[in-house]
Amino acid sequence: MASKKVETLIVGGGQAGVAMCEHLGKLGISHVALERSRIAERWRSERWDSLVANGPAWHDRFPGLEFEGFGQDDFVPKEAVAAYFERYAEMIDAPIRCGVEVTEVRKKDGARGFVVETSDGTYEANSVIAATGPFQTPVIPPVIPAEAPVTQMHSSAYRNPAQLEDGAVLVVGAGSSGVQIADELMKSGRKVYLSVGPHDRPPRSYRGRDFVWWLGVLGLWDAPAMEPGKEHVTIAVSGAEGGKTIDFRELAAQGMTLVGRTNSYSDGKVMFGTDLVANVDGGDTDHRALLDAADAYIARNGLDLPEEPSARVKRPDPDCMTNPLSELDLEKAEVKTVIWSTGFGQDYSWLKVNAFDADGKPAHQRGVSTEDGVYFLGLPWLSRRGSTFIWGVWHDAKYIADHIATRLTYAHYEGTEAEDARKAASA
Repeated sequence: MASKKVETLIVGGGQAGVAMCEHLGKLGISHVALERSRIAERWRSERWDSLVANGPAWHDRFPGLEFEGFGQDDFVPKEAVAAYFERYAEMIDAPIRCGVEVTEVRKKDGARGFVVETSDGTYEANSVIAATGPFQTPVIPPVIPAEAPVTQMHSSAYRNPAQLEDGAVLVVGAGSSGVQIADELMKSGRKVYLSVGPHDRPPRSYRGRDFVWWLGVLGLWDAPAMEPGKEHVTIAVSGAEGGKTIDFRELAAQGMTLVGRTNSYSDGKVMFGTDLVANVDGGDTDHRALLDAADAYIARNGLDLPEEPSARVKRPDPDCMTNPLSELDLEKAEVKTVIWSTGFGQDYSWLKVNAFDADGKPAHQRGVSTEDGVYFLGLPWLSRRGSTFIWGVWHDAKYIADHIATRLTYAHYEGTEAEDARKAASA
C-alpha cells in the first residue's frame, strides 16, 4: 500500500491539535491530525464526572469561538469543553482523523522528512507535531505496594464517590485535582485524609476580578520559566461550585484531616512527612503575595475596585496542623481507597527521533525541537506560564505554524537558474 503524503502531520486531536489545524490552515499548509480516539478525549473519559474548567468561560477558550449557553464568568463542565473543541474543529474544517493511532515516527534515511507508521497505514510528512499534551501517563509513586489491602487509583480513574468502596479515603496531592476530589468526597459523607505537598494558592477572585485576570494584568502568564525550586509545586485553585478560593484550614474545619507528604508504607501504615505546616504556610505566602501585587496595581493605575479585607483573614490552625499525624494505620482508620493525584508523565516511545535530552525529556525552544522538522505543543512552560491553558496552546500553535511556514520558504527555494529554466519551459 502506498504511503499517504502530507506536508505536516499532527499527532493528537485535543486542544493542541485543533489549534494547530487552525493556524496551519490559515497559512495554506497541507496537514492532517491523527487522533487515536475522539476529539478532546481526555476531557471526556479521563476526568471525574463533576470536573469544570479551572478558568472562566471568557478566558479559557480560543479567540474565534465562545462557549454556547454559558455566561462569561461561568466555569464550563468538561462535557461542554469537549463539545466546544468538536464545534471548533468543524468550524475551521480541521482535517482530523479519529480512531487512528500513531505507533512510530522515524526520520527518512538520506532524505527530508519522516515516515509515520499508524493503525491506518504509513504516512510521509516533512514536519511532525507531537500535540499529545502533558497528561499522557498517570504517575503513581511506588510507595504503597500493589498487594497492600487497599484499593489504589490515579485521579484520572476517579469518577464519583459512588464508584468507591464504603470507607475512608486518603487523597495524595493537593493541587487542583486532589483538593477538588477530596472536597467532593468529604461532602458525600466520607472521612477524608488529604496529603498536602508544596503548592501555590491563589485567590479564586479578588476585588471583583478572577485570578486569571490578575495574572494577565500583572504579566504573570508570560513568565518565561518556572521559578527555581518550584518544579514540583502545584496550583490549588478550583472552578467547582461556581468558583471558590481553596482554604486548607477551612477544609479541616469542615472535617477533613490534613497530613504531610506521603513518604512511605510499612505493615499497613502510611508514613507522612513533617512538612504539613510549612506547606500550608507556603501556600498562604503565595496567596498574600498575589493580593499585595493586586493592591499595588490598583493603586498605581487608579482603578476603582472594591476593597476586600476578608481575603486576608487567616483561620486558626486546626488540630490536624497543631498535632499532625506522622502515620496512619489504614485498617484502623478504615481507609479503603487511596487516590493518587500525583500528576502525569510523558510517553514519547513512538517518536524515534533526535528530539530528546539525556533524561529523555523533549529538547526544544518554544516547541521547536532539536530534530529539524519535529515540534512539541501543549507542554507545561513550552513558551510561558500559560502554555498548558486553552488560550496559551492557541498562541503557541501560531508560533509553531509560522516557524513551519518559514522553514518551507527555505525548503522550496531552488535558486535563480532553476527559476529561469522553469519560466523558459512555460513560455
